[in-house]
Amino acid sequence: MRRKTIYAVIETGGKQYRVSPGQVIEVDRLAVEPGSKVELDKVLLVASDEKVFVGNPHVKGAKVLAEAVDETRGDKVLVFHFKPKVRERRKRGHRQYHTRLAIKEIHAGRGHKMEDHSGT
Repeated sequence: MRRKTIYAVIETGGKQYRVSPGQVIEVDRLAVEPGSKVELDKVLLVASDEKVFVGNPHVKGAKVLAEAVDETRGDKVLVFHFKPKVRERRKRGHRQYHTRLAIKEIHAGRGHKMEDHSGT
């Protein structure tokens, strides 16, 4: 018997992510405490083996339920400004904050709750 695959495309922090239940993703920092529940309602697409719901731009009533695992920082990005012949140089570093989210459930909206039967 084939396993039912469910996924959604969500938008957070100006970026889009393809998520499935049981997956852990890293998004730009959210104002939530580690261990708290997060409801992501900017869902662009919800799909399973049988049905696909595409939003215009978002799927009405659809949401992805996740749990904030922890907060981390990304790799350092170096920014170096240099102007020749005038001895002007400036070196700066930046580390972006990220929030790790564990995806728990995907609700397709319109009264549909899509179950994941992959054993996770």
